[in-house]
Amino acid sequence: MVLLESEQFLTELTRLFQKCRTSGSVFITLKKYDGRTKPVPRKGHIEGFEPADNKCLLRATDGKKKISTVVSSKVGLKKQCAYSNLLRANMDGLKKKDKKSKNKKSKATQ
Repeated sequence: MVLLESEQFLTELTRLFQKCRTSGSVFITLKKYDGRTKPVPRKGHIEGFEPADNKCLLRATDGKKKISTVVSSKVGLKKQCAYSNLLRANMDGLKKKDKKSKNKKSKATQ
């Protein structure tokens, strides 16, 4: 997995979306990141660790290539807007819900 800066991550994510536009999927995960690179030890071996600020680990993969970045909570609004605009622009291949199956389920429960 390649750890990139936020600007590089956005450009690589754009490339992943373009590559998978005709066929394939891009999976994005987001989770809290406390700065540890090693797993937490078992009971009895716990040492105090407090992260300096809240961070998030952003990962993206197409099944073959994996990219990631660490985003701080102090990141400006411009970077968050750039990320959200990138996602909005590339989420056009989503399937719409089938309304008929929804109506059948609601009638079956009555």
